[in-house]
Amino acid sequence: MEKVEVPGVRRVIAVASGKGGVGKSTVASNIALGLARQGIRSGLLDADIYGPSQGMMMGVPEGTRPEVADNLLKPVIAHDVQVMSMGFVTTDKTPAVWRGPMASGAMQQLMLQTAWDEVDTLVVDMPPGTGDIQLTLVQKASVDGVVVVTTPQDIALLDARKAIEMFSKVNVPILGIVENMSLHVCSQCGHQEPIFGHGGGESVAQEYGTIVLGKLPLAMSIRVQSDGGEPAVIGDPQGEISGQFGEIVTKMIGQLDVAPQVKLPDITISDD
Repeated sequence: MEKVEVPGVRRVIAVASGKGGVGKSTVASNIALGLARQGIRSGLLDADIYGPSQGMMMGVPEGTRPEVADNLLKPVIAHDVQVMSMGFVTTDKTPAVWRGPMASGAMQQLMLQTAWDEVDTLVVDMPPGTGDIQLTLVQKASVDGVVVVTTPQDIALLDARKAIEMFSKVNVPILGIVENMSLHVCSQCGHQEPIFGHGGGESVAQEYGTIVLGKLPLAMSIRVQSDGGEPAVIGDPQGEISGQFGEIVTKMIGQLDVAPQVKLPDITISDD
């Protein structure tokens, strides 16, 4: 199957994880916002068809529907980021009870039938795992790199390795690892404790010859800001966590500049 360029987009970055619940969507939204804060025109595609959350995280009012022009969806603008999500075309309480190929087709339509407006970097918030949607993305679009999000505990690291292996096999450059929930920070006294273990992200990065883009704490403020529609980068722009996301974005851009340009192989997706 022939790849196509995403209309209106210069480069595509996937944010992935092998396991759910590691904070991938939080990282994806803050990366998109961090790019915008650095003056880079950014877009955010919520490719988690089964559990879209970027509308809420980006502060898009419930019930918002994208405008349609020339048979294309216009992205919703939130905090200077162009956003598209399955949540904009369904109700929040409607589950997507679809088999893999149907979900993949929905993701493909959202990606290719959105009128992205001169987006320099499109951040794609992937669903967890290594299934049809991930394979469809790398088969249909030229993906410039992937950021893998994990937490330090062994079970999450095991699944992070699977994600890295999958993207490596289809020749998508691994830009680096974000270790989320690296430390628990007490909201009362500020005490820090590595409750999920220590050094896991670094060990996986060394194993696969990549880098740790950043380590983020398990902090109540991150949850409050994301639930409130103002992720850390804009919810507390001068705060320490916002600064950490800024460093992650800067390192990611540096990795993009040296990532090899490769031809992606054809992948067959069966509906068995």
